[in-house]
Amino acid sequence: MTNHMEHPFFEAVKIEQLNSENFEQRLVESSDKLVGVFFWGHNCPNCEIAKARLAEEAATLNALGLKWFHVNTYENFDLGTKFGLFGIPTFLFFYQGKKLGRISPFPGLDPFFLALNELKQKCGI
Repeated sequence: MTNHMEHPFFEAVKIEQLNSENFEQRLVESSDKLVGVFFWGHNCPNCEIAKARLAEEAATLNALGLKWFHVNTYENFDLGTKFGLFGIPTFLFFYQGKKLGRISPFPGLDPFFLALNELKQKCGI
């Protein structure tokens, strides 16, 4: 399996990789936080755009206080199927074990941050 995770976005936001084996457990362990899961794939041009734009705004993203994870859907196809993904990049959001919503495709920085702030308000965080 090739390591496709050397990207400034993953480092700057300290995103932990999930896979089919640890997905549920890590969500349970993080249920006290608003959790964002970034589903992406290697050689996906739109994923690269999202990673590059979000890497530029890593400080703003980190200041929101979400717990971030990522899943390479090409290496964990079953998770993409489980959540009914039709394309990537897709961001799924969870709080207290419940899926709150999704953002797909990446809409650009302003709508993305607006949606994250609305999710935080919805959760009372």
